[in-house]
Amino acid sequence: MPLHDVGYREWQGARLGPWSAAAAIATTGIRLAWTSRWLRRAVFLAWSPALFFAASFFAFEQAIDEGRIESLQERAARGRNLDGIGLLGTILADTLGRSEQPSSRPALSREAETAATRRLVWSRLLLAFMRAPQAVLLAVVVGLVAPTLISRDLRAKAWLVYFTRPVGRVHYIAGKLAVLATIVAAVTVLPALALWMAGVLVSPSVWVIAETWDLPLKVIAASIALAIPTVLLALAYSSLTAESRIASFAWFATWAACWIAHSSLVTADLAAATAPEAAAVADAADIDDDEWRPPPQRINWLARAAGLDTTIDRWSWVSPYHAIGVIQAWIFGVETRPQAVVPPAIALASVSVAAALVLAWRVAAPMRA
Repeated sequence: MPLHDVGYREWQGARLGPWSAAAAIATTGIRLAWTSRWLRRAVFLAWSPALFFAASFFAFEQAIDEGRIESLQERAARGRNLDGIGLLGTILADTLGRSEQPSSRPALSREAETAATRRLVWSRLLLAFMRAPQAVLLAVVVGLVAPTLISRDLRAKAWLVYFTRPVGRVHYIAGKLAVLATIVAAVTVLPALALWMAGVLVSPSVWVIAETWDLPLKVIAASIALAIPTVLLALAYSSLTAESRIASFAWFATWAACWIAHSSLVTADLAAATAPEAAAVADAADIDDDEWRPPPQRINWLARAAGLDTTIDRWSWVSPYHAIGVIQAWIFGVETRPQAVVPPAIALASVSVAAALVLAWRVAAPMRA
């Protein structure tokens, strides 16, 4: 009877290296995530606000092409909103009409003034686009995808398959991070870059690319600042439990609780700031303090999203959404005060480091067992 060698034989094919395993984990995760109908709807919805902002780019470039930019600036300087151009009217009125040009700055030519105005307005529009709709939608999309990435492997004991092969902890985590990085790019980077390209296409000259060449780089940097803490925190929650529902609840509860805490603290500061004014008005009008009520404060969400609100949000570090917004405003050059940028930067860095340590510890737990 012939004998057959059933032992191990040397592999004769090409070796792809350990990072090919990370790529396989990433592609599989993306394919499985895309099977979710809710994810496809959320990604499609994330592109919808770009149409609204593109209309503002078009209206602004039309005003430049028709020579109406000076008249718009004069109307904004008089404190009037620029009717007929929607979102752009508010941004122009707040950025151009309420800001005074320093007397020490030399007078600019018409072309240079137009280029500076375009750069300012485009930066405000892109910042408002990334902070107002995209950051909220990204939190929803990450909450749909991230909780299942690691918890599903823990529940199915897939680590018996992963770690019995030459797949290290770094490659496994990198593959899971690549899944969420692709989702982040689809929700934030690509729509924002498409919005910048739409502005270039509707502009009178192609030389606008030279005037705004760094805005795409700032878009990418702002997306990275948004992705790092959110992705690491979401994966850390997913690694702590085998039930994806618990990880999803922890993710949305964190965002909601931090948002409520931030709003409560800001409201308390506002009430404390208006208390002396309320007492003075009540004394002047001879009204009881208990009977006098201050007028309701109008919250200008657009001014905050576009970085037009010049007040320092000293509680921004409490909420991930508001902390990320301050960092994005700093990336776009809108916020430059250290007392406004440093606290949220420290908070986000602390959350990112803690989440990365938890993630590395939990992923290595099956190998230690």
